[in-house]
Amino acid sequence: MKTKLINSFGKIFETELQNEIEEHGALVNLKTKDLLIDTGEKITTIPLVLNGIIKIFREDENGDEILLYFLEKGDTCAVSLNCLKSKGSKLKGVAEIDTEIITIPAKKAEYWLSKYKSWREFVIESNSRRLDEMIEVIDTLAFMNMDKRLFKYLQDKAKITNDNAIIATHKNIANDLNTSRVVISRLLKQFENNHKIKLSRNRIEILKS
Repeated sequence: MKTKLINSFGKIFETELQNEIEEHGALVNLKTKDLLIDTGEKITTIPLVLNGIIKIFREDENGDEILLYFLEKGDTCAVSLNCLKSKGSKLKGVAEIDTEIITIPAKKAEYWLSKYKSWREFVIESNSRRLDEMIEVIDTLAFMNMDKRLFKYLQDKAKITNDNAIIATHKNIANDLNTSRVVISRLLKQFENNHKIKLSRNRIEILKS
C-alpha cells in the first residue's frame, strides 16, 4: 500500500499523515460496476482513489439517475464528510472501470481535519471541485439542450478516460443523463451524420470537438 499511496498522494500529504493512512486505511479493489456506496447507506469510510474511475450519482426511488461527477486518481469524495451526521448517504458510487482505492475510517478523516494542514487543504479543495462540478450539472440541466448536454458528456468522458473512444451502451448514457435510450440513439446518429463521432457496437469515437 505504501508505494501506491506515495505514487498518488506523496506530493500532497506529509510523511506522518501517510503513515497514519497506511496504519488505519484498507486497500480495496473494485471491479467495473462494483458498488462503492449505496443511497441511504451509512457512511463509515472515505475513499482515496489510487487508480481507476468512480461514478458518483443521485438515484431516485424509481431508479432514475443523474450523474454528478467522477472521482479519478488522486481524488476523494470529501462530500461524504458532510454526510457523517446524516442517516445515510445521499449519493451512490459505482466503479466505472476497475478501480483501486484506500478506504479511510470516516472518524479518522474527520479528526485529521484539525491535526494535519495538508489533509484539511486537500478536503477543502476537493469540496470546492465537487461543488463546481455539481453547479455545472445544474447549469447543464437548466440551460443546455439535450444535444449539447450529450456531446459535453461525451467530451467529459473522453477527458476522464484520456481516450476519444468511449465504451458505453446507449442505455448507460441515457441513465447518466436521465433521459430515454431512444433520444440518445437518435442524437448519436445525428452526431455521426455530422461527422462528429463514429459509432460501433457499445463504442463511440469522438472525431472532433
